[in-house]
Amino acid sequence: MTIKWVKSDPLVMNGEPFCYGTRLTVRNLLEMRSHGLTPDEMVGQHPELKPVGIAEAFLFAGQNRERYAAFFEPDGSIRGPGFGTGQAEALPQHLREAGIVVSEVTSS
Repeated sequence: MTIKWVKSDPLVMNGEPFCYGTRLTVRNLLEMRSHGLTPDEMVGQHPELKPVGIAEAFLFAGQNRERYAAFFEPDGSIRGPGFGTGQAEALPQHLREAGIVVSEVTSS
């Protein structure tokens, strides 16, 4: 069985796309990222999340930029830290190729 990591159901979360197995919407994950949380920190705070689910949510946002425009930088990248190169290597190939999920974490 293939898991659809991002789902949308009018009866769940008022139809807002959400991450499979969680009560977290794509918007929630983008908000966490834009406030500086890395995917590892997201999983630490919400153990029901899986890295692949987070990456799929970022990819979904990239495919629906109009809906999530406030979370994108002028250069097209998603605001905030994404997966580092090492973390991205553990993700499925289609997510690595998409480019939207990988963003080196920089220290301040």
